[in-house]
Amino acid sequence: MNIKNILEKTKTDNNISHSDIVELLNSDGELLFKYADECRRQYVGDDVHLRGLIEFSNICKNPCKYCGLRNENHKISRYRLSEDEIIDFASRGVEYGYKTIVLQSGEDKYFTQERMCKIISRIKEMDVALTLSLGEKSYDEYKAYKEAGADRYLIRIETTDKTLYEKMHPGMNFENRLKCLQNLQEIGFETGSGCLVGLPEQTIDSLANDILYFKNSDFDMIGVGPFIPHPETPLWKDESNEIKNKRFELSLKVMAVIRLLLRNINIPATTAMETINPNGRIIALQSGANVVMPNITEGEYRKQYEIYPNKICVNESPSMCRNCISAKIKSIGRNISQSKGFRCKI
Repeated sequence: MNIKNILEKTKTDNNISHSDIVELLNSDGELLFKYADECRRQYVGDDVHLRGLIEFSNICKNPCKYCGLRNENHKISRYRLSEDEIIDFASRGVEYGYKTIVLQSGEDKYFTQERMCKIISRIKEMDVALTLSLGEKSYDEYKAYKEAGADRYLIRIETTDKTLYEKMHPGMNFENRLKCLQNLQEIGFETGSGCLVGLPEQTIDSLANDILYFKNSDFDMIGVGPFIPHPETPLWKDESNEIKNKRFELSLKVMAVIRLLLRNINIPATTAMETINPNGRIIALQSGANVVMPNITEGEYRKQYEIYPNKICVNESPSMCRNCISAKIKSIGRNISQSKGFRCKI
C-alpha cells in the first residue's frame, strides 16, 4: 500500500497495521505532516493551549541513563522550591494568562503525599487546570492527588520495548510503569504518556509498537521528544547536526502518526524539538501538535533543571517566553486558547 492510500485510510479507519505505521515512519514525511495538520484542524481546531510549567525540584532518586537529573550526576547543582515559591510561581502564571499549571519534578522523596496535596489544593484555588508530572507513585497516592484537585497526570513510558526500557532505567520495573498508567486512568485523571525518539538500540518497529500502545490505551495526552544526549550520562555522544536533524524529523513523524490515530487528544510541541531546530515548536504545531508548555519557573532554576543540554529559553523571563511563543503562534494563523484545554471526546 502506498503512503497516500495509508493516509486516506486513516480518515475513516484508524485501525491501521503495524506495517502501515512503519511505512509512514519510513516515508519522507511531507504528505504525512499535511494529513496530520488537517486532522488536527478537524478534530481539535486552531486553538493552541498554553500550559505554564513549573519545574519545582531537580532532585531525583532514579538513575535513568538518558536524563541529566539522574541521581548519579554529581556535577549538577540541585535545588528544591519551597511550597510558597511554588505557589508564587503558579500565581504569576495565572497573571500571565495560563489556564493550566503543570508541576514537574524529579522523583524527590521530600515531596510527600501530604505536602503535594497541600500544594495542589492551594493551586486549585486559582481556578486553573492542574497537571502533575512527578513519576511513579502508589495507587493511593495518585488517588489522593486526584481528590485534592489535580486534573491531569503525565508519565511517559519512554519506550514499550521492555528490554530497552529496563536497560535505560536500571533497577526500575517496566510492569510497574505500565501499572502506574493504568492506575491513573482508573482513578479518572486525564492521563498522558509519550516516548523518546532516537534512544540507542531503538528501532522503527519499536516506535511503531509505542504508537499502537498509545492508541490502544486511549491516552488523553502524548508527548514525543527527540533524545538529546547529556554529557553527564552514560549515553553521552558528541553528535553531528545531521544525526540531530534526522532524529528531529523522526520525532515529528511519530507525533504526526499519533495525531492520525488519536485524533482528538492533546499533543505538545515539545521544547526538545526546538532545542534541535530553532523553529521546532512551530513546525510541530504545523504537523499535528496543539499544545505548548512555556517554562514559568524563574531565576537560576530554569538552567538547573537540565534533563538534556542546551535547553532553549533558560536565560529568558517567563513573561518574555509567553510573549515570544504567543507571537510565533499568531504568525502561523493560530489562536491562543482561552479555555483550560481538556480533551474533547468525540
